[in-house]
Amino acid sequence: MSDTENGPQDSGAHDGSSEDGHRGSQKKPRSFWKELPLLIGIALLLALLIKTFLVQAFSIPSESMQETLQKGDRVLVDKLTPWFGAEPERGEVVVFHDPGNWLNTPVEEPNVVQNVLSFIGLMPSAEDKDLIKRVIAVGGDTVECKTGGSVHVNGKALDDKSYISPQGTPCDDQPFGPLKVPDGKIWVMGDNRKNSEDSRYHQNLPTKGFVNNDEVVGRAVVVAWPISRWSTLPVPDTFDQPGLASATAAAASAAPGALGLAGAVPVVLWRRRRLTRGRTAG
Repeated sequence: MSDTENGPQDSGAHDGSSEDGHRGSQKKPRSFWKELPLLIGIALLLALLIKTFLVQAFSIPSESMQETLQKGDRVLVDKLTPWFGAEPERGEVVVFHDPGNWLNTPVEEPNVVQNVLSFIGLMPSAEDKDLIKRVIAVGGDTVECKTGGSVHVNGKALDDKSYISPQGTPCDDQPFGPLKVPDGKIWVMGDNRKNSEDSRYHQNLPTKGFVNNDEVVGRAVVVAWPISRWSTLPVPDTFDQPGLASATAAAASAAPGALGLAGAVPVVLWRRRRLTRGRTAG
């Protein structure tokens, strides 16, 4: 009788101690304030990676791209595709490093907040001298513009009314060419032809007004700020007209595909020989 009474009591005591031990082994969750530095560190790391390899925000510093872009607009620049060998194409709006003495304006000393925001890609760096223009011609193209006339690329006139500022003309009394764009370079112009010191105005420099493809940071794809100005930045239809690409430029664009095909042929032949030998042995 006593044994039976003690049995359940012992079992209950054992269960209670087990529950207490289990409760004691549970860890208390860390407070939000202790987790906050880690979360901030991860966010900054992700922002830095995005800025370096994916997209970066840039501010429009002047009126040189009106009416497409207004002074103070923030654009997002695609930095990913250049990592895969993509090169600037006609009609794209691109951000590029100063090719050499294009910018002669003094740079204001940034404050601490600006340094932090530029480091993570939410603001352009004050130390970087970057410009934004539209690609008019690429390596292998011949580009020219006569006073009162249209810009011609490889003999084809560009219908630029859809993107240049109505306040100016295609050349804005600054004729040029015909000029052959060297391989690996681009010829750029601002959409506000009346107020854009672009390739036209730097032909006396060693670069002769051309910009190296390596200097291109990426293509501006979206106007992200202010919200009321949100829009994409597509390539105007005039740059897709038939016959615009020169024979040299067309050959250059076809080169990667040709190299890929040439590399694939030996692999295909090797596999066919291997299959033939296998069937003969069988």
